[in-house]
Amino acid sequence: MSTSKNKIIVAITGASGAIYAKVLLDKLITLKEQWNSLAVVMSNNAKEVWQTELGNDTYKNYPISFYEKNDFSAPFASGSALYNIMIIIPCSMGTLGRIANGISDDLITRAADVILKERRKLILVARETPYNLIHIKNMEAITLANGIICPATPSFYSLPRTFEQLASTVVDRVLQISGIDVETYKWGE
Repeated sequence: MSTSKNKIIVAITGASGAIYAKVLLDKLITLKEQWNSLAVVMSNNAKEVWQTELGNDTYKNYPISFYEKNDFSAPFASGSALYNIMIIIPCSMGTLGRIANGISDDLITRAADVILKERRKLILVARETPYNLIHIKNMEAITLANGIICPATPSFYSLPRTFEQLASTVVDRVLQISGIDVETYKWGE
């Protein structure tokens, strides 16, 4: 069961799949009763990919706190701020590799390092295909460190009709993994 005490970080990297980030932010806004703080950090490439793939810059319109990728004074750059969930969506293989190897060279990788060291929930929505052996070994390292790799692999048994519905099949799973209650299709129910 989720709690209103959740403090969530959403990181958006420059991997293809901005629709996943948009759907996640839209859903989190409607689930406000389940979190106290929602912070977002986007890489510059993520902003460019959002504009290319979605044809707009509506990420600027969300009523949440945005942080620059090099703002190490952001509260979630320290474990003392007690952020308990971090979702990186979509997660590029470069970001995943830096996290797997302990390279905290920007706010996204520093926050992920903090979440892992504090034994809190880190979910990486990997967006790449195919994977090479380096990707797989980096995913293994993150999994062994108690992070969760949730590939951006949509499901089809709910018969999604739009890109947003298709992306929701991944986003809803991410929310469930993070402990956020969300109404969604469940197999056999």
